[in-house]
Amino acid sequence: MTNRFKTGGYHVAMSIVSFLWIAPILWVVVISLRSFDDVAANGLGSLPHSFTFSTYKSAWQDADEFRALMNSLGVTIPAVILSLGLASIAAYGLARYNIPFRRTVLLLMLMGNLLPPQILLIPISRFVELTGYYDTLYALIAVHVGFGLGFYTFVLHGFMRDLPREIQEAATIDGAGPGKIYASVILPLTRPAMAALGALSFTWIFNDLLWSITVIRSGEKMPVTPALLGLQGLFVSSWNVIAAGTVIAAVPTLAVFLKFQKHFVSGLAIGAVK
Repeated sequence: MTNRFKTGGYHVAMSIVSFLWIAPILWVVVISLRSFDDVAANGLGSLPHSFTFSTYKSAWQDADEFRALMNSLGVTIPAVILSLGLASIAAYGLARYNIPFRRTVLLLMLMGNLLPPQILLIPISRFVELTGYYDTLYALIAVHVGFGLGFYTFVLHGFMRDLPREIQEAATIDGAGPGKIYASVILPLTRPAMAALGALSFTWIFNDLLWSITVIRSGEKMPVTPALLGLQGLFVSSWNVIAAGTVIAAVPTLAVFLKFQKHFVSGLAIGAVK
């Protein structure tokens, strides 16, 4: 009876927590389906009296959210690929070879992520402006790669370091060089970690606001998150349209998580065991 009571209490508690977590999301979805007259007459917190999909059309066409989504994908996909590619190469060298001061190098790379981004806004903005890449998507990609590289290297280093040495030695005996071992042996074994980091980095970069408004100025180059701020300025009281734009902006990250959910969970499980 005691175990059943504990199990039942746990499920009730988790149900309440899950509801509190999902309720704001459902609230935004419901608002996005309500008409402007309904929201204006009854308020945001009232029960819906009408439903319409015209809000999504307004967010997609009138606010040009398609362009903002393409800008976000144009930044996120190259940044994720470059970050994980460079981090995996760096982690491979630091974890599998006796490089001098490798721990110092790893700590220095990780220390960069401990700095609050707010204190770096002005220096990075000035640096990007001096290099001539201010207000370009290339600058935003470079910023995300630079800030994520240390953390990704640290995580992948832990996975690669614990791989059995015998696998690498066997590949070396078969005549494989460092590049062949990296591409054909190490990378396949670290696929769960790469997938987990890929899903996380995609979410972080896609939803970024701080660096987007720091290095991007033109409205037509804005990613989707800062574009939602412009949407709020364009439709001051049209919260249903703003909610529709928010739902649209959440679709890519949700799709990525569902696609890599299996690898994401297995990657976290491996990290927990180690």
